[in-house]
Amino acid sequence: MADIRSNFIGIKSPNPFWLASAPPTDKAYNVERAFKAGWGGVVWKTLGEEGPPVVNVNGPRYGAVWGSDRRLLGFNNIELITDRDLYLNLTEIKQVKKNWPDRALVVSLMVPCEEEAWKAILPLVEETEADGIELNFGCPHGMSERGMGSAVGQVPEYVEMVVRWCKQNTRMPVITKLTPNVTDIRKPARAAHAGGTDAVSLINTINSITGVNLDTFAPEPTIDGRGTHGGYCGPAVKPIALNMVAEIARDGDTRGLPISGIGGITTWRDAAEFLALGAGTVQVCTAAMTYGFKIVQEMIDGLSNWMDEKGHATLDDVIGRAVPNVTDWQYLNLNYITKARINQDLCIKCGRCHIACEDTSHQAITSMVNGVRHFEVIDAECVGCNLCVNICPVEDCITMVPLAAGEVDRRTGQAVPGEYANWTMHPNNPMKVAAE
Repeated sequence: MADIRSNFIGIKSPNPFWLASAPPTDKAYNVERAFKAGWGGVVWKTLGEEGPPVVNVNGPRYGAVWGSDRRLLGFNNIELITDRDLYLNLTEIKQVKKNWPDRALVVSLMVPCEEEAWKAILPLVEETEADGIELNFGCPHGMSERGMGSAVGQVPEYVEMVVRWCKQNTRMPVITKLTPNVTDIRKPARAAHAGGTDAVSLINTINSITGVNLDTFAPEPTIDGRGTHGGYCGPAVKPIALNMVAEIARDGDTRGLPISGIGGITTWRDAAEFLALGAGTVQVCTAAMTYGFKIVQEMIDGLSNWMDEKGHATLDDVIGRAVPNVTDWQYLNLNYITKARINQDLCIKCGRCHIACEDTSHQAITSMVNGVRHFEVIDAECVGCNLCVNICPVEDCITMVPLAAGEVDRRTGQAVPGEYANWTMHPNNPMKVAAE
């Protein structure tokens, strides 16, 4: 069996599946249930400074986006950090860590952007014997308006400053949680790295409004007739998260920086994709809130079985394997040619491929042949765009087939090079191709 034990910046867990800092990790009851279900670790819901607790709304806290089958695609939440007493949380954290010494227990923190505030809370967390801390620089609502969360994460200088304060004042490993609400994720990641962070985690939620009630004309969720922006998460954000993880993993200034991947992870396959793009662990929230804690068993079994099938003995055989294959557009091989092929035995004659190609693409799929309804690719017009594959309702009915070296591309009438020429983008004009 594949060994999926994780050692992430010295924090050990029996598997790489952690629960992210969120409602599922708000108290000991939830975390104990999660560990019993098999989760390898948790990041305890964000703690704030000593004093009056944060007050959350006592009404709807979540908005949602659904697919046509009512499958949840994304959550929007307007919940703030923990509204439970700081010392109650600390007491529970200490007891849970004592009960589950083999599980990862990281504590998320968010206090004002003042050194004394961080100096005050760090020793309190250390005393619990938690495995590490995660700096919440990502929350885009509520706390950001108070100068915390993403208000810090969007300013690289602040990120570096706070990370440095923490590294100077605690023995615990420091994970810096990054906000996706920036133009270039590499900048805050570089700042965290410069400040001495042991790792980064991403993405936190995306600033959003998921919908508007067209009867009341208020954003959802609605609190007494009014709504606000919140943090978007769930399967819909996974592509954004994967890109940002990859950007950090392949950036020269942060290459090798440990990453905990977050964003829409619902299946073992999602997790494997994050690992392949450089994440050492993955954090899950929406999937657990949708399906319950036991979903982790499917993730564990699926990842283990896939690794066995592929001959990957440990997580290190997977982590970062896809990073060298992520490149910029200008370095793609412009001589690589594919054509769509329709499996007539699988085709249900729905015509979606024809309509999509005819109306919005390259008019490369027939609808009639000799007066009979028939869908066939016209190679002379097919540019290999893959649209038909993506909209076909039958899996594997349409596939993209590369042309072999020496084959004639019937669209251009030219032979595919046997040895692909070394083409690159012209340095002064990205629309012009120049041979080296």
